[in-house]
This record gives sequence, C-alpha cells and structure tokens, in this order.
Amino acid sequence: MLTKLEALILGIIQGVTEFLPISSTGHLYLGRNLFGLQEAGLLLDTMLHVGTLMAVFVFYKDEFIKILRKPFSKLTFLLIVGTIPAVVLGLAMKDYIEDISKTGVTIGWEFLLTGLFLWLADSAKNGYKRMEDISYKDALIIGSFQAVAILPAISRSGMTIVAALWRKLDRETAAYFSFLLSTPAIVGAIVLQTTDLLGGGGEEISLSALLVGIISSAFFGYIAVKWMIGFLKKHSLKPFAIYVWALGLLVLFFQFTGKF
Repeated sequence: MLTKLEALILGIIQGVTEFLPISSTGHLYLGRNLFGLQEAGLLLDTMLHVGTLMAVFVFYKDEFIKILRKPFSKLTFLLIVGTIPAVVLGLAMKDYIEDISKTGVTIGWEFLLTGLFLWLADSAKNGYKRMEDISYKDALIIGSFQAVAILPAISRSGMTIVAALWRKLDRETAAYFSFLLSTPAIVGAIVLQTTDLLGGGGEEISLSALLVGIISSAFFGYIAVKWMIGFLKKHSLKPFAIYVWALGLLVLFFQFTGKF
C-alpha cells in the first residue's frame, strides 16, 4: 500500500522531472522500484499527471484564457499541429510502449540518448524566434521530437526544447513553448490511463495518499516550470546531459549485474 511519504516523494519526482529535461517516466519507474511499488503504477501515474497538468494550467492561465476567448487562434492550431505526431505514434506503438514501460528494459539506453540530444542542442547558435514567429512547420518538427518521448526514459521536455533550439527559437521561448505544448500531451496520457483504469487496470491506493501525490506534483511542477524557463535563458543544458548519462550508466550497470 502506498504511504503518504512515498506519495509525497513520487509527487515531487513527477513535478520536477516532468519539466526538467531528464524524463519523468524514467524517474517514476526508478522511484516506484525503490519503494517496491512496481505494480502500483497506473492509478498513481494518472493522478500525478493530473498534478502536473494543474501546474501548467496555473502557469499558463493567461494563454488558456486567450484560447478560450479565441479558440481558432494561431496558438490553438500550433498546439494541434505539434500534438499530431505524438498521437499518431502513441496509438501505433501503444502496446509496445506499455510492455517496455513495465519492464524498464530500455530506460538506461534512453537516458543516454536523452543526454546526447541535450549535449548536441547546447551547441546550437542563439535563436531569434519569439512566440509570434513560430511557424506551423516549427510546431510539427517540435511535435515530432515530442513523439519520440513516448519511450519511457526519453525526456519530453528535453526533446521539445532541443527541437525548438534547432528551429532557431530563442532559449526562453524554446522552454516556454515546450511546456505549453506539454498540455495536450499530459491530457492525452491522462485519458489513455483513465481508459485502462476503467477497463480494470486500477489498484487500491488510499485517497489521502493520492491527494498528497497530486498536491506535491502540482506544487513542485509549477516551481519547475518557472525555474526552467529562467534557467535556460542564461545557462547550458550540459549539466542535465551529464546527469542523465550518469544515471543511464548506473541503471545499465545494475541491469547487467542482475541487481535491478
């Protein structure tokens, strides 16, 4: 049974790693294994995603108010175009992704791949595009990179920031658009997980523990969004690359020695 302390820690992990370019799914897998909660994943993951969704809604409340007032604005269509690749690939590979997510067999390699993309992207020249300059082609390419992040330990925020930098968005706008684009992705994850739960894939977790997880995920998710946008304006992505490389090598070591 999930305790409140475990829910708090996993909520912090989800909130922080959803928006730092280091993979929330990969870290949650490691966190659940640390607590021996391998089978308590689906309901917990769904609720933790609800928390990070709340964080995004609060942080981007002005943008979402604009979308509600003008639902056919360019921003709306940019988000739709940017989401299409993840929807197509996610539906096509749903069963495969579920299998490797349960076993964690690929996450070490995926951490290493995330680090490689972060390291290479950091060499990109400073971009000049602001939110009003983003084209539909930009959104489609950034969304295609987001689609790759359906693999468990490929960072969604990392891949979209990388693609945005390569498309010449300035560093602040790259982070800003990346996190805004996360909204439909998180909603989609919640919908798919809820469908599975209704099909009998749930597990028994106390309401109080779930509330702790949601609140901690939302609170630390909001902090992570705000911090990361400010951080990327002046700092390199290479520390994140080094971190996920070290984590990936550690995971592979434990997997190869049969300790994980």
